[in-house]
Amino acid sequence: MNEAGKIYEAQNPPLGPPLPVGTGDGGCAISVSNLSLQLQGQPLLGNISFSLPTNGHLAIIGASGSGKTTLAKAIAGKIFHQGSITFAHKKPHIVFVEQHYHFKNTCNTSDFYYQQRYNSFESNTTITVAEELKKVCADEANINNLLTRLQLQHRKNSPLLHLSSGEHKRFQLVNAFVQEADIFVIDSPFVGLDVASRQQLHAIINEKAAAGKTIIVVADAHQLPACITHVAFLLNGSLAVFEEKQQFLAKTIHTLQLPDVLQHEMPVTQAAVNFNVAIKMDNVQVAYQQKIIINNINWQVNNGERWLLKGANGAGKSTLLSLVTGDHPQAYANKIVLFDKKRGSGETIWDIKRKIGYVSPELQWYFDTNLTCYNTVASGFFDTVGLYKKLDENQHETVQQWLAYLQLQQVQQKPLSALSTSQQRMALLARALVKNPPLLILDEPCQGLDETQVKQFVALADTLCTRLNKTLIYVSHYTNEIPACITHVLELLPSNQNAFQIIKEVAIAV
Repeated sequence: MNEAGKIYEAQNPPLGPPLPVGTGDGGCAISVSNLSLQLQGQPLLGNISFSLPTNGHLAIIGASGSGKTTLAKAIAGKIFHQGSITFAHKKPHIVFVEQHYHFKNTCNTSDFYYQQRYNSFESNTTITVAEELKKVCADEANINNLLTRLQLQHRKNSPLLHLSSGEHKRFQLVNAFVQEADIFVIDSPFVGLDVASRQQLHAIINEKAAAGKTIIVVADAHQLPACITHVAFLLNGSLAVFEEKQQFLAKTIHTLQLPDVLQHEMPVTQAAVNFNVAIKMDNVQVAYQQKIIINNINWQVNNGERWLLKGANGAGKSTLLSLVTGDHPQAYANKIVLFDKKRGSGETIWDIKRKIGYVSPELQWYFDTNLTCYNTVASGFFDTVGLYKKLDENQHETVQQWLAYLQLQQVQQKPLSALSTSQQRMALLARALVKNPPLLILDEPCQGLDETQVKQFVALADTLCTRLNKTLIYVSHYTNEIPACITHVLELLPSNQNAFQIIKEVAIAV
């Protein structure tokens, strides 16, 4: 047994005899032997071996940065590795679903930028949902069935660029499941999906398994589809345990615990507050070529309030927030007050951004991953994607404090591309906090974090808002990710297939 396995077994005494590797009906669907992998001289996976029985389905779980995505990519044949991976079918058709779908425009390039989805005049250069699906499936009935089940039928002729993060994830899944594959390898399929979409996805995955397809998912232990039979639990790039799902879930799962950051002194102080109203919207509307996306929005966020912004995928949450952050060109066509000043009354976009700390899945997708972790955090002082000015001594010290606070010191000189998804998210969080803004906008900030990090992040958000009286707008589809400090709820409810928006506002007694 390797060192990771010894750590796990010490924390989780076995309930019975260990499961022999490869048991089942006498055969193996997948056999992995001595799999190792390095990136830039750093080991990511080390000597992983297991056999998944015929008719078995696998979940890969573990702490963030433990190598889950890397192992999934290796099995899917997407990354070079040492060791061997063999299949029951010598040349199986494997469909791999990444955390984020990468596509090209009609000019065969993929150099998209962050604000591009809000510029309707550029949509003609972007392939539509239907056009992309037809590349992998000619069965129109199959496409329509999956689009309907995952509530994406009304987006069939929309440009891919205009999809929200949740719609984008649902499109990825439709794009995968319309294909006739032997094996589906799916990385974080439930991330960013609303409740209804998660329920439907569970049903689709279980149906594919019942039809004889092999399912491999990277997911948290509490999200595993019913069809999953086995669990591969990773610790620091090593396989700690490979065993049957029920046996694994019967134990208390211990991942590597991060230090409790809340025991340390937070590297910020109370910011001077000189506004009463952070956001006020009067009859706000966003439309593209006469198609109304959000309509008649009236909303006021006062200083010190903490709002949960909720709604189904595609309800318009990110579009609404883009009007606040200055990333949407239609902000100037609406009656919007930010920090007691009417939008368009002489302030610059940099004046607005200076008061806002912002994190979102889209920002992470389009951020320059060639930047080092240090430069990413430091760029928060200037609200730029890149560091073009030299920091003064106080700014440098603040960056170092946040790197230490969020356990990023050891990777500060590495490019974002070399970091795990969760480390990238933590770096962008530090970037949002480094300038000590009075308003935090955290759009699905826990995407890519493991269960331990989610708990720590939620506690951090609570601490920031209550100790420093931050104004907060928070977006999440998961109840366990919502901070206790929330005082108000704004729910966007789509009607007539996303034609208009209905607002339900609730004040929470605190």
